[in-house]
Amino acid sequence: MTPGKVLQPVLKMKVDELFLCWLSQPATQLTLKDCLRRIKNEEKTEIANEDTGSRKNERFNTKNSDSKQSILGDIRLPLSFNPPQLSTALPLSTSTSPRNVSNVKGIRRSSGTRVVQTKKEETLPPSLSQTIPTFYFPRGCPKEKVNIDAVIAKIERTFSQFPNERATLDDMGKVAKACECPLYWKGPLFYCAGGERTGYVSVHKFVAMWRKILQTCYDDAAKFVHLLMNPGCNYLVQEDFIPFLQDVVNSHPGLSFLKEASEFHSRYITTVIQRIFYTVNRSWSGKITCNELRKSNFLQNVALLEEEADINQLTEYFSYEHFYVIYCKFWELDTDHDLYIDRKDLARHNDHAISSRMIERIFSGAVTRGRKAQKDGKISYADFVWFLISEEDKKTPTSIEYWFRCMDLDGDGALSMYELEYFYEEQCQKLDNMAIEPLPFEDCLCQMLDLVKPQYEGKITLHDLKRCKLTNVFFDTFFNIEKYLDHEQKDQFSMLRDGEGESQEVSDWEKYAAEEYDILVAEEAASDQWNDGYEAELNPVDHQKANVLKYQMEKRPFFEMPSHLADVDLDEYDYEEDFE
Repeated sequence: MTPGKVLQPVLKMKVDELFLCWLSQPATQLTLKDCLRRIKNEEKTEIANEDTGSRKNERFNTKNSDSKQSILGDIRLPLSFNPPQLSTALPLSTSTSPRNVSNVKGIRRSSGTRVVQTKKEETLPPSLSQTIPTFYFPRGCPKEKVNIDAVIAKIERTFSQFPNERATLDDMGKVAKACECPLYWKGPLFYCAGGERTGYVSVHKFVAMWRKILQTCYDDAAKFVHLLMNPGCNYLVQEDFIPFLQDVVNSHPGLSFLKEASEFHSRYITTVIQRIFYTVNRSWSGKITCNELRKSNFLQNVALLEEEADINQLTEYFSYEHFYVIYCKFWELDTDHDLYIDRKDLARHNDHAISSRMIERIFSGAVTRGRKAQKDGKISYADFVWFLISEEDKKTPTSIEYWFRCMDLDGDGALSMYELEYFYEEQCQKLDNMAIEPLPFEDCLCQMLDLVKPQYEGKITLHDLKRCKLTNVFFDTFFNIEKYLDHEQKDQFSMLRDGEGESQEVSDWEKYAAEEYDILVAEEAASDQWNDGYEAELNPVDHQKANVLKYQMEKRPFFEMPSHLADVDLDEYDYEEDFE
C-alpha cells in the first residue's frame, strides 16, 4: 500500500458477505423451502379447484421469472427479514392478467377482509405487553409515595433558624438531617447547591436542588452520585470525591489532630480515593456508577462516620493508620521524593521479595494508569496504593484480578502452563542462590492444579482463581519468594482449614496494616525524645499521633494545599483513561 493511502471499506463486499451468511443459516434454508413448497401447492390447487382458487390464481399464477424476482426481492433484505410475515408478504402481487370485473371486485373484498382480520390480531401483543411490570430502575426503585412537600417544609423550617435563611458549610449538618441524609452528606449537599461560590446556600436555591433530586433519584446511591457528579454525567470519577473527603478531614473528630498539618491532607485524600475505587469500581473503568455504588458498602461506611469517633475503626476506607502505613512504605522507596517510583525503587520493597519479571509486568501498564508515568517508566503514589493492598491481601476479588492481569502475558483471559513456567523460572533461580533446592516445575504445577482445580484442562481462568480459597498461596508461589517459603514451612492441612473456613472477620490487609503501624509507632517513639513540654499536654493517643506527625513533618517535605476544597494535584494518574 502506498504511504499515506487510507484503507476504506468496500460496502458491496460487506453486503455480499452478510447476504451469504444469512443465506447459509439453517433457519433461512427451511423458510425458503417452505415458501417454495407453498407456491407449488397453490399452483396445484388452482388446477384442481378453479372456483375457490380464483384469488390464489390472481396471487400466484405469474411467470417463473416474476416468482423468482419476488423471492429474490425478499432475500435482498436479510437484516429485516421476518419468517412469520412471509405468508402475507410473498403472496401479495400486482397481477395484471385479464379477469372479469366481478371476480376482481370479489378478490378486493376478500383481501380487504383478510387485512382487517390481520390488524385485529396484531393489536393483541401490545395489550399483553402492558401487563409486564417495570423491572429496570437505574436511579433506584420508586417508593410507594414520598411526601415531597412535607420534606421541603421541614427543610424550610431548618433554614429559618439561620440568618437571612442562608446556611454555611458549618450549618449544613442540620440541613442534612432535615433531608434525612447521613451527617457527612453535608459537604456534597452544600457544594451541589452552589455554596462554594458564595460561601453560603440560600433556602430557595437549596429547595429547588433537593426537590429535583427527590423527583428523579429514589435511593441513596442515586442521590449520592447526583450530588457529587459533574453536570451531564451519570457516574463519579476520582476528582468528584475531593470536596467530600476534604470536609471529612476538616470536621471529623477522629482527624482533628490533622487540622494544623494540612500537608497531610492531600496524601490522605488520595489514599482514601484509591481505596474507594479499589473496592467499589469493580469494572476497573475509573468511573463509579450508581449500580456499583449500590452493590458496595461505601455509603454504609459514610453513615458510620457520624457514629464512630475513632476514624481508625473504619478500616475499609477511612482509617488514618492504614494511610500512614501505606505512605511510609512508599516514602521509603521514593528516594528522590518526587512522588514517583521506578522499577529499581519498587524492587526494594520487602527486601526484593517480588520477582523482577512481575515488576516488569506491573510497569507494563497491565494494572497501572497514566500514560505520562508509563512513558517515563514510573508509577505514582496512587498506583502504589493498589499494589500494596493487592500484595498484602491476595484473597479479595480486586487483588485476584490485579495479579491475574499481571500473569496473563498474552491477555487471552487464561493462564497457560507456559505463563506459569515463565514466572516460576525466576523463583527457582532465587532458591538456587539461597542454596535451597527448588521443586521441579512439573511437581509444582501438579500441586497448583490440585490447589486451584481448574474447570478446563491446561489453563487456569479468573473464575477458577476466584473459586479457590488459597489464591495467596498460588500467587506467592510464582512471584514472591519470601511468602512462598513461609507457605512451605506451614502445615498444609492448617492452611486448607483456614481457607475453607468462613470469611475472616479481620482481613489479611487489616492484620498487616495493624502490625506495621505498631512497628512504625514503636520506632518513632524510641528515636524521638524532643519537645517534652508539648508532649505532656496531650493524652496518650494524641501524644502518639502528634509524635509521629512531627517526626515526619520535620524530615519529609510536603506540598501545600491550594484551596479549602482540597484541589489536590492528582496528575500522577489519568482519570479519563480506563483500565484495560
